[in-house]
Amino acid sequence: MSKTLGLVIDLIERRQIRISSHGYDELADDNILVRDIISGAVDAEVVEDYEDYHKGPCVLVLQKDARGDPVHIVWGIQRNTSSPAVLITGYRPDPALWSENFLRRKK
Repeated sequence: MSKTLGLVIDLIERRQIRISSHGYDELADDNILVRDIISGAVDAEVVEDYEDYHKGPCVLVLQKDARGDPVHIVWGIQRNTSSPAVLITGYRPDPALWSENFLRRKK
């Protein structure tokens, strides 16, 4: 597990979560329920970790919805803060663009 994801999961467990407006919109567009994402974060797999992102550390993870379908979520923590975990965006990955397990981008 990445350091960023570990921090995010700790914040989620303490219920220190914020969902960006963009995140809400993207989840709604793909019929992804927030409760599925929050409850499934503990089982997330890191796809890409951006510890040094200029807005603060963030991580793209693979999670599953209630049906077990793959969902990509970007979680972050704003620079110079330690809370809350921010759900930046989320979407259903396109199988044409991702490996079979949705962990690697196709070239």
